Amino acid sequence: MERGSGYLQIGEAAARAGLTQRTLRYYEELGLLKPASRMEGGFRLYSPEDMERIEYIKNLRDVLGFSLAEIRDMVGFEDARSQIKSELNHAESPEERRARLVQLKEVALRQMRIVNEKRQRLKDMRTRIQARIDRIDSQLQELAQGEPATVSS
Repeated sequence: MERGSGYLQIGEAAARAGLTQRTLRYYEELGLLKPASRMEGGFRLYSPEDMERIEYIKNLRDVLGFSLAEIRDMVGFEDARSQIKSELNHAESPEERRARLVQLKEVALRQMRIVNEKRQRLKDMRTRIQARIDRIDSQLQELAQGEPATVSS
């Protein structure tokens, strides 16, 4: 494969994504990224689709706080979704189309389950932190009224 046509070498891809080259290689090892195309000489080349996937992984990690295991599941579900959509586009009978649509829904439900679990953990954490804040506010109020505050946070 030749360089050009939107492909980036690993250094350029890492810089654009705000990651290190080592991180991209690690994501490849984990199976989060498909092995990059290679130029003569073995240099990795990343396509625009690879860059989209890297951005998706970064968002799952940085914005949503997903673990590598959760990211692996979400990426796997996206791969399955793409495959099923391709099969759906080539399905000829209504029965085939229905089966593919049911599969798409199952994949989306699995993704939703992961997101809901993450959301519940965040909600639980928020509740614990709010309880701490409430206890501190109570202690501050006791102090303002001249009562000795008991430390319990």
